[in-house]
Amino acid sequence: MTVRVNLFGNPTATAAKAAAHFGAASKTVLTESSLPAATQRLVLLRACQINGDGYATDVWSKNAAAAGESATRLHLLAAWRETTVFTEAERAALALAEEGTRIADAAGGVSDETWAAAARHHDEDQLADLVMLIALMNATNRMSVLVRQPGGGYEAGRLG
Repeated sequence: MTVRVNLFGNPTATAAKAAAHFGAASKTVLTESSLPAATQRLVLLRACQINGDGYATDVWSKNAAAAGESATRLHLLAAWRETTVFTEAERAALALAEEGTRIADAAGGVSDETWAAAARHHDEDQLADLVMLIALMNATNRMSVLVRQPGGGYEAGRLG
């Protein structure tokens, strides 16, 4: 698999500047949110899995493992509804991430039921942070898929 274009190849190019803003926005949420870090990583990884972004799946699975996430939870993330290893708050965040990622598949977008479940476990600021993380990851996934950024070579901790 060959990358079609390096979005960061020319640091003075418009695309590189815009991509840097995406990274800065993500870093702000990741470092300043009161949303548990494990929840953030699980939500990001789940969106990457759904979107088929090999590069970001590589990044977020390795970052989660390096941060102490168990192999069991990482392996079961794609089937989280059928497991007992995620908290109710994590499950609510994952449901929000899935519906927010699968907008074309979910008639009407995120359901009121899913939003209410997330709101039972997260305050308004945390909900806003979840929305930003999901939206930013979906946009980032699309960029990566468009340029065919391959996964497999990421070293944990390099990003996020």
